[in-house]
Amino acid sequence: MAGDAQDIPRLELEAVIGFNGHVFSGLRVHPDREHLIYPLGCTVILKSLKDGKQEFLHGHTNNVSCVTVSKSGRYIASGQVTFMGFKADLIIWDYEKRAIHARLQLHKAKVEELAFSPNDKYLVSLGGQDDGSIVVWNLESKEAICGSPASAHSAGHCLTIKYTNHSDTVFISAGNGTMRVWELDLPNRKIRPTECQTGQLKRIVKCIEIPDDDLFFYCGTTSGDILKVNLKTRLLNSCGPRKQKFSKGVNTLKVLKSGDILVGSGDGMFTLCSGPNFKTIKKVQLEGGVTSIAVRGEGHQFFAGTEAAQIYRFGYTDFKEELIATSHNSAVKDVAFPFGSSELFATCSQDDIRVWHAETSKELLRISVPNMTCNALDFMIDGHSIISAWNDGKIRVFAPETGRAMLVIHNAHSMGVTAIAGTRDCKRIISGGGEGQVRVWEILQGSHRLIETMKEHKATVTSIKIKSNDKECVTASSDGACIIWDLVRFVRNQMVLANTLFRSVCYHPEEYQIITSGTDRKIGYWEVYDGSAIRELEGSLSGAINGMHISQNGQHFVTGGDEKLVKVWDYSEGEVTHVGVGHSGSITSVTISSNNRSMVSTSADGAVLRWRYPHPPSP
Repeated sequence: MAGDAQDIPRLELEAVIGFNGHVFSGLRVHPDREHLIYPLGCTVILKSLKDGKQEFLHGHTNNVSCVTVSKSGRYIASGQVTFMGFKADLIIWDYEKRAIHARLQLHKAKVEELAFSPNDKYLVSLGGQDDGSIVVWNLESKEAICGSPASAHSAGHCLTIKYTNHSDTVFISAGNGTMRVWELDLPNRKIRPTECQTGQLKRIVKCIEIPDDDLFFYCGTTSGDILKVNLKTRLLNSCGPRKQKFSKGVNTLKVLKSGDILVGSGDGMFTLCSGPNFKTIKKVQLEGGVTSIAVRGEGHQFFAGTEAAQIYRFGYTDFKEELIATSHNSAVKDVAFPFGSSELFATCSQDDIRVWHAETSKELLRISVPNMTCNALDFMIDGHSIISAWNDGKIRVFAPETGRAMLVIHNAHSMGVTAIAGTRDCKRIISGGGEGQVRVWEILQGSHRLIETMKEHKATVTSIKIKSNDKECVTASSDGACIIWDLVRFVRNQMVLANTLFRSVCYHPEEYQIITSGTDRKIGYWEVYDGSAIRELEGSLSGAINGMHISQNGQHFVTGGDEKLVKVWDYSEGEVTHVGVGHSGSITSVTISSNNRSMVSTSADGAVLRWRYPHPPSP
């Protein structure tokens, strides 16, 4: 039924909000100057710089750990991480066809870095610290030519590799206390290293950059200085800057045609410094440590990616930063549309709530609460406030236009607030906590009052839905119970028990049935009147179902969970009508827009995906 996903129609993916800024040098500009290439979870995204259209390269089974593009632009290569003891895939993509050219496996646990030779003949790959080997691959035959341990036993781990600009046989590797120039001896199928002598200097190298003439190469270090090494003699030429080191280390380097160097450092400083003496010419502070710098064309424009999952664009002449893409850099917990509107939606994660414009995927508002995690959020029906549940036990109410804090309810729950909902008359908030209590709050002008506490659940309350007449609500909990409460007398009306940790619950729009989902992978239909089970569907093949939302006409509902698939179901048939493939982390929540044109799903890798809803309302 739900198992055979092959012949089920696919959902159309409209947009993805997300960028993994923790991958060093993950953001690249394709040599055609028209596309940005960057990783998100286990997908590689190609984004057109003209119209912002996105294309997706699906093929990795786990998070992408490195991305590179060949000089001609014919190939893209990406590596991934995997579990200990397993081999990590390395995929070479054919750029024109947007398809897999070769899938190569040798490295254990992680592919650390990749580099193409200048004439697209070879690809050299470096394994992570559990693997520690360098392998050279032939692109035509798609086979390994040779391999070797990346660094001597006495040295530390190797962290980065780079091919020279003119020779297909010379590349450089560097890392913790190791710096080597390798030469490929093709007839004997060997790679031979020569150590670079740095004298007394002990450094951990994070990145290598080789100017066009191949005379010298630059190494950025975790100590915040740059080493300049002669490629012919393998000797250290100079080291700088002497005084003002780059704070939190040099993460990424790019040499421009003029000989000047762009430096991205761990404290978020983006610096242009002169080649000979490393003196700072211009600098700009960005949000989050800079992990990638990509140069477009001849260097008239560059892009910077940061750990805060932001992408910036710079012009060479004015050196002004322009924020072109933002996204969450940690798991997104919840998503909500305002009542009756589909133009905006809000998402929440660690540190902040963000409001997005649905059509353009632009961030309109960010409400930051540092070091706290927002577990759930909702819009009040009148649209005047966003109510949110936080892990520090507070309920915070914000104005959706300005992000101003309108109300904070302190100590709302003892073990963090985990679920929240607002009534139709906008006068009450119902919240659930980690300790299992359900509380009803009255919202007055600038103040609040606790009306009632309902203690029945033994564990975390995961979801709350309120009936349209505000006289009844249903709460789901990880103690295996769903309770239907009377909101007039504040007593339990009905209780549904199952051997599962409930994750979400929904009222059917006619409110005589509820549907539940949880960790037992089943979707349960229940009678509200007497709590009896109507039927049970096999909801997913693996993992919990974390998010569920039902359409306004009640004919379809959508689910998402640890299986990483968004599924649209026919409510009365109990059959999957469409499947959406695109998430690379567990899906945490899904919701359908109020005009039934699109759906938004969020996942644990920080991605927010917008899908076309396959059953639009009949005109």
